[in-house]
Amino acid sequence: MKKTIWISGVLAASMLAVTCQVSRQNSQGTTQTPASQTVETVPAFTANPSPAHLTPEQSLKSFRLPKGYHLELVASEPMIHEPVAVAWDGNARMYVVEMDTYMQDVDGSHEHDPVSRVMLLEDTNNDGKMDKSSVFIDKLVLPRMVLCVGHELLVNETDTYDIYSYKDTDGDGVADQKKPVFNPGKKAPGNLEHQRSGLDWNLDNWIYVTVDPVRFRYTNGMLKADSIPSGSGGQWGLTHDNYGRLYFSSAGGEVPALGFQINPMYGRLEFRDQYSEEFNAVWPIIKTPDVQGGVQRIRTTDTTLNHFTASCGQVIFRGDRLPADLSGDLLISEPVGRLIRRAKVSNKAGKTMLENAYQKEEFIASTDMNFRAVNMYTGPDGCLYIVDMNRGIIQEGNWTKPDSYLRPQITRLGLDKNIQHGRIYRLVHDGIKPGAKPQMLDETGSKLVTYLDHANGWWRDNAQKELIVRNDQTVVPALKAMATGQKPVSALGRLHALWTLEGLNAIDKTVILIALTNEDAQVRKAGVLLSEPYLKQNDESLLARLGDLKTDPSFDVRTQLVLSLSYSSLPKAKALAQEIIALAPDNEMVARAQKSLDKNEDVKRFGRRLGSLDETDRKLVLNGSTIYKSLCTTCHGSDGKGLESKAAPPLMGSQRVRNRNKEIAIRILLHGLSGPIDGQTYPDVMPAMGANDDEWLASVLSYIRYEFGSNQNPGIRPADVKAVREQTAGRQKAWTLDELVKPNQK
Repeated sequence: MKKTIWISGVLAASMLAVTCQVSRQNSQGTTQTPASQTVETVPAFTANPSPAHLTPEQSLKSFRLPKGYHLELVASEPMIHEPVAVAWDGNARMYVVEMDTYMQDVDGSHEHDPVSRVMLLEDTNNDGKMDKSSVFIDKLVLPRMVLCVGHELLVNETDTYDIYSYKDTDGDGVADQKKPVFNPGKKAPGNLEHQRSGLDWNLDNWIYVTVDPVRFRYTNGMLKADSIPSGSGGQWGLTHDNYGRLYFSSAGGEVPALGFQINPMYGRLEFRDQYSEEFNAVWPIIKTPDVQGGVQRIRTTDTTLNHFTASCGQVIFRGDRLPADLSGDLLISEPVGRLIRRAKVSNKAGKTMLENAYQKEEFIASTDMNFRAVNMYTGPDGCLYIVDMNRGIIQEGNWTKPDSYLRPQITRLGLDKNIQHGRIYRLVHDGIKPGAKPQMLDETGSKLVTYLDHANGWWRDNAQKELIVRNDQTVVPALKAMATGQKPVSALGRLHALWTLEGLNAIDKTVILIALTNEDAQVRKAGVLLSEPYLKQNDESLLARLGDLKTDPSFDVRTQLVLSLSYSSLPKAKALAQEIIALAPDNEMVARAQKSLDKNEDVKRFGRRLGSLDETDRKLVLNGSTIYKSLCTTCHGSDGKGLESKAAPPLMGSQRVRNRNKEIAIRILLHGLSGPIDGQTYPDVMPAMGANDDEWLASVLSYIRYEFGSNQNPGIRPADVKAVREQTAGRQKAWTLDELVKPNQK
């Protein structure tokens, strides 16, 4: 199952090394060639790295980076412990999310105790190092998502969908006001590694998360949810580029990057060649015996991790205080390998492509066995920030059980003793001074408007967000002047002006029509997106103007036309979409976009297929569908056919799914499954899902049996699960296929 069932996933990532660069074209068409020299002070490979905990000063000497790049320490223990995410407010005060109970021993004891914190850090003398701290919020259960909105901090904890706003009203650095902003009151299922992350306020003013099929709009101090029919996917980490393109990753599915072809609202679209098979290979500079995938994920030549197993914390770097050729690159953490991948992003006739910037090396890599980068960000100062949990064990307790491959590696090396540390690093470069500290919370709306054209994407994003949170209507004339070209600004500045108008409910058709004729393709694409409310109203005059773009030189624009036209019910809109596809017979992106839309519509109509089932079974299948799309597709695939990475076996056509003996499937889900499956060996065992309640398990199994097993009677009731749970109560390890089925049933 996606993230809840087969996951070799992890919460973290590490740092990247360096060498010869593959010159690529970015999405703007400019050649980017990073420095190819390697810093030789750190060896290219260390065969016997020490598992001992290093001081921050020692850790700084463990990194291998490209020439000219350096890491600086921003914060470390004892100021922070077990950091997993950060967020800055408009004045660059840093909120640090701590999972203080994460894997404090090899068994993950007391992991859900409410003792985790959010720390508030400040750099009072502007030297780049945090020198003032306070416990902003405490007594939390593994907080996982944060977002600053004005003077408030939105926080989500593990095991719940609820999101609360916290505010410090008396200036002592401690939150003293708490209110719900999204409060469905439901328990979030799944292992903590496979619950949501994100709260990424995107260019389009929607706030996106991973895992759950939902996005949010911040309106009048509350979060309003909007369903994503085909789900969002991903796992730990979410980022967007200058144009609002989202990038997900899936540790459980061993997929370093996904979801970046189209917005998830239109469905799912992946290409087998959006990056090569070689892209999945990683290149640590130390032996990495603590790999949850076991020997299949270790190179026999040097005992290094051979494939992404823990991709997370990705970021599109959008700052202005590192070399220009880094801007727009996708950085992906891989904590098991103690490295960070640098991917060049290119556009091939509308299809987004990724390629490692180096040949068999990484952007940053470390010899520190406790280096565990789990998140990365573009900072207010235009530099790159790296959140390092700095700990021995990175895998969650499902993968460290007594019968696991990992357990003896952890105990042999003493990795379970390295806890309660943590670092935040800043990546800088020779000759480039970090940028000035913002004071957005104290500045006027008219001043914030000027930042929409700032060279640092962090400033553009946060100025837009702050103006919308304030609902500052006084800036609308200035925004329209930027959006229409009356005031000269860059294309990026114009994009942010357009979307700030949209967020203020001040966009109009005149502004949109001007955007549709702009010389910049990304501005024209934004104009198409902004036309969608009019398309929903079947506005024929606007539809006619969109028709003028059917042969646009940019396939980004044509693809967006096909996607956006789906919102209109007019026959003319359907005909225009088909004409656009016919006019580009050799373009993969345009045709596949329509197929994704068709599949998305199928998902919306999914309930109609359940009419033959009784009400109880229909409810179980529908609930199971939601769970599967949120937690299982990353490993088993949305169609149940598995992934190219072969992270987990296919469910479609499986004898265990089709078998009339429901107990086999129940036992597998309760306790997990290990060993070869249908002659194929997989990188990891399927973890036990027995921690979830009987109805949750029954729902997932009912959906799987209905969708992938062609069962006329797919329903598994909670009582069925309860009975098998009681029968197997003493079971402590995963099943093997030989234990479960007769040879002719495998």
